[in-house]
Amino acid sequence: MNTKYWIALSSIEQLDSSFIQRLYNYFGDIETAYNAPISEFRQVEGLSIKKAETFIEKRKSIDLDKTTDYVLDKGIKVLTFDDEKYPYMLRQISDPPACLYYKGDLFSCNLERTVAFVGSRKASFTGKDSVKKIISDLSGTDICIVSGLAAGIDSTSHESALDNGLKTIGVIASGLNYTYPASNKDLYERIEQGGGAVVTEYYPTFEPLKFRFPQRNRIVSGLSYGTVIAEAAIKSGALITANLTLEQGRELMCIPGAISNSNMEGVYKLLRDGASMVTSGNDILNALGWEIQQNKASERKIEMDMNEKIIFDIISVEPKGFDELLAVTGLSSDELLVCLTGMELKGLVEQIAGDRYKRV
Repeated sequence: MNTKYWIALSSIEQLDSSFIQRLYNYFGDIETAYNAPISEFRQVEGLSIKKAETFIEKRKSIDLDKTTDYVLDKGIKVLTFDDEKYPYMLRQISDPPACLYYKGDLFSCNLERTVAFVGSRKASFTGKDSVKKIISDLSGTDICIVSGLAAGIDSTSHESALDNGLKTIGVIASGLNYTYPASNKDLYERIEQGGGAVVTEYYPTFEPLKFRFPQRNRIVSGLSYGTVIAEAAIKSGALITANLTLEQGRELMCIPGAISNSNMEGVYKLLRDGASMVTSGNDILNALGWEIQQNKASERKIEMDMNEKIIFDIISVEPKGFDELLAVTGLSSDELLVCLTGMELKGLVEQIAGDRYKRV
């Protein structure tokens, strides 16, 4: 069984996927590559001899079966590069991961309908709301949302996918022994327990070190037919993913936002350079050339009384605070509170930070 050789190689922190791929491409068989002497490694074009020497030294102490059992005993599934089920789109990038470790059900996701959403960890309310709106437009399709399970836009993208009945793939920058950030523990569980899969190229013991996040980004874009950038400063991880998307020959799309938001500087640069603009789910379908039949249940018409209609119109563009609604509607505090509570129960509005209300 070749899997244990792939796992053993990927368990050595000093090696990277490009080193493992060079070995595999040269020898044509991972077991042969794993057992080769240093003299043969010297014949492999572009291979780091320093890394080869490190591997030879580390190899002496690796117990192949124990290294593999450590993974499987944790309920972690493994997909290796030579497996016919390895995702086609990811196989096409210049530096595909040697192993994919995952929890959840990767193959419940339609890997032929994947779209990445990425953006700032310190995303604005408007940026998150835009992502929610666009992903909700895709409800009723078999599109799979890919992101990096970080705070901000990533988390919002995964949550929106799950809330709208879409599958989602979270690509993390550590081994599966870690949940990063810790605040996403519940989100990890939702994905793993039926929402899709949490995926990584890293052996379970690898920590979420800073340099691994940019490495992770190539997998986010590599799994996807296109990438949507929600918010991105000029120097940001989202811009790295945008550049990787273009290098990989995939469709780059951007969500516009307020020009006063510094996180939009990168977005507008990408739009000026030719990225597609996205303001709805249909824009994504058009950019990717997908014709997808949506199986949406008929929407329930929600009745509103006069006061509810007034409030609903007032918050049509942006959220409004309780005091502002009091001043505009002329209602008493008790009347307004009753209206807002009723509208929340009907699913018309929701309360957000700062005692403000927005349309759902």
